[in-house]
Parts: sequence; structure tokens; C-alpha cells
Amino acid sequence: MADGRIRVEFDGAVATMTVARPEKLNAFDIDMLKALASACDRVEAERDVRVVILTGEGKAFSAGGDIKAWGGMEPAAFGHDWVRFGHRVFERLATLRMPVIAALNGHALGGGLELAAAADIRIAERQVTIGLPETSLGMVPGWSGTQRLVTRFGAQIVRRMVLGGEMFSAEEARAEGLIDAVAETGTVMQAARDYAARIASRGPAALEVSKLMIASANGEDKGAAVEALGSILVAKTGDLKEGVAAFSEKREARFKGDW
Repeated sequence: MADGRIRVEFDGAVATMTVARPEKLNAFDIDMLKALASACDRVEAERDVRVVILTGEGKAFSAGGDIKAWGGMEPAAFGHDWVRFGHRVFERLATLRMPVIAALNGHALGGGLELAAAADIRIAERQVTIGLPETSLGMVPGWSGTQRLVTRFGAQIVRRMVLGGEMFSAEEARAEGLIDAVAETGTVMQAARDYAARIASRGPAALEVSKLMIASANGEDKGAAVEALGSILVAKTGDLKEGVAAFSEKREARFKGDW
């Protein structure tokens, strides 16, 4: 990994990724974005992993982007090296083949909420605050706060956070559909492990395909989802085996329409 601030641990079918920069409330810099991308590659390469838990170390889930990391960038570098790169990394997390549970142990603000939104399920401890405070700095959400969050949660609740600066408690966030469950303080990891066990008990192939189908229906990464589903289907056919064999043997393929 790019650095040790994204820890990855494996326990059977469950992988846990921990954002570990507690002295900065788990705020992201470029190296941490790189580390998150590497962590995604690492867990996806483990075929036994069926579910991922994403959490933070210390008092916060994540305070988002470290202002010191981006505040002095020139506009072009800011747009490309920070915003677009962060988009790609969060998209990598959102499109992991296995379900992801965000265990919000502390506040999820700005990019921290955008990080949580890339997960499939969100569980937050009761003391957690959620919001998108970027406009108070004269900035706009940059890691899909106005895109993925609108798709997943609806435009009006995002308007309230971005335009009105509204912050939500865990209970308020659950009522608004921003999170799925509330856990008592200090118990979110156990709640996430319990939910992870529930997911891991189900058919892994069905989980992977269902996640792709839901993403396609929700308008997320639709082209890639459709092509992945089609490729999985075709990869199981006799025709593909025949095509590969014919190529290797330098002969005409004799397709039979075998599924």
C-alpha cells in the first residue's frame, strides 16, 4: 500500500479497512487516496472475501479532505490531481465486487460523508454528525457529493446539506435515509460485524451479480455493470471455450450455441 494509514485486516470472509490518521480526524491527503486505491485492489484480489467493513480510527470516521493538502494547489492541479483522482478512488471503492459496510465510529463530514456514501450499507454510532460543510469554506463538494449522493439519497437532502449547511445527527440521518442503522456509542464495529456475517452467509456469486444489477438500475456505472454481467454470463458458455481453443489451435471455431 502507499502508506500505513489505510490498514487492511482479514478475518475469514470479512475484510476490514481502517482509515488510520486519527491525529487529523482521518482527513485524506494524496498518499491516503493512493493507499485506499491499493487497499481496494488488495481486498478484491482475495477471492474468499465476501464483504468489506470500512471504518475510521479514533474519534472520527473521516473529516474529509485535509485542507492543508489541497488549499495551496493551483486550480488545474486541484481539479485534476485532487478532485478527479479522488473521484476515481472513491469509484473504485463503490464498485468493489463485494458489498461494503461503512461503520461510522465518529463524524463523517464533507469527503468523509462522500466516502461513506460509496459503501452499500451505513451504520453510525449515536453521537455521529453527518454533513457537507464545503460551501462554508467557499468550496463545493468534490468527491461525488453532488453526484453519487444525489443518486443514492435524493437531491433535496443534498440541497439541505450543501446549500443550507444542515448537519444531521445519526438518528436524523437514519430518518432521512442517509444511514441504515444507528448503534450505541462504542458498538458500531460489532454491529457491522453482525451485519457482515449476515451478508457473508448468502451466495457470493448472487451477491456480486445483485450488486451489479442494483447499480445498473440506479444509473451508477451502468455501462460497466451491464458489460460485466454479460461477460460473466458468456464466460460460462461452451462457445467461449471453443473460441479460445480454436484460437490456440489455429483453426476455425465450431460454435454450437452451447450455454
